[in-house]
Amino acid sequence: MNRVGGKVAFVTGAARGLGRAIALRLAEEGADLLLSDIPAVELDLIATCHAVRKRGRRATHAFADVRDLDALEQFVRQGVNESGRLDVVVANAGIITWGRFWEIDPQRWRDMIDINLTGVFNTFRAAAPAMIAAGNGGSVIAVSSVAGIKSLPGQAHYSAAKHGVVGLVKSAAIELAPYRIRVNSVHPWGMRTAMSEDDPEMRRLFEENPTYATAMGQILLDPPISEPEDVANAILFLASDEARTITAAQIPVDHGATKI
Repeated sequence: MNRVGGKVAFVTGAARGLGRAIALRLAEEGADLLLSDIPAVELDLIATCHAVRKRGRRATHAFADVRDLDALEQFVRQGVNESGRLDVVVANAGIITWGRFWEIDPQRWRDMIDINLTGVFNTFRAAAPAMIAAGNGGSVIAVSSVAGIKSLPGQAHYSAAKHGVVGLVKSAAIELAPYRIRVNSVHPWGMRTAMSEDDPEMRRLFEENPTYATAMGQILLDPPISEPEDVANAILFLASDEARTITAAQIPVDHGATKI
């Protein structure tokens, strides 16, 4: 029960859902946490911090949008000054919306890219200098999606952002290798979180276009929906020294959906 003992981890989008599951799993295995999310989920983020502390670990939080590089950099500096190190980064913050590409409003496209791709870059950019300066090596993990491995219908903007995350991860893995910092991505299928609740636009798209369901692919394992803890366990593994030889990898946590 000490797989990341003595480490400090920075998790974005930590207020609820997968972000909270990641924070709690890392805390259960000995890590102290730097947790960020947007002000709209203030109470949820505070609740995550309380849950971390109940597990005997430290938790520091900030209300920082991943689109705001300055806010992320300030929070990382503060966290490193207080803890003396940064070992694990999990770029988890993200959104999901639906629509056929020619019907997607340009602002919706921009929001998706800004949060799901540029937000990952900003997280990496804010954390990497501190990890390099500490000289302890470490692990950087991006939450991508099945849509980062195979494109999905009704999600051109989401698929583009998540594919972009894979390219970023691969380049970052090469550039950070000399500092013993590993960089990987995880690729979940659907999860039982508020963000994954049934969306009316998604339902309409699939009702009007039966071929979309086929394009999504057959799911091999039952049940077809993951719990956040399933994905958090994969992230814990990548954060730990057990994964010390793994970098630039895309780890599917997807019931086999990307193997069809």
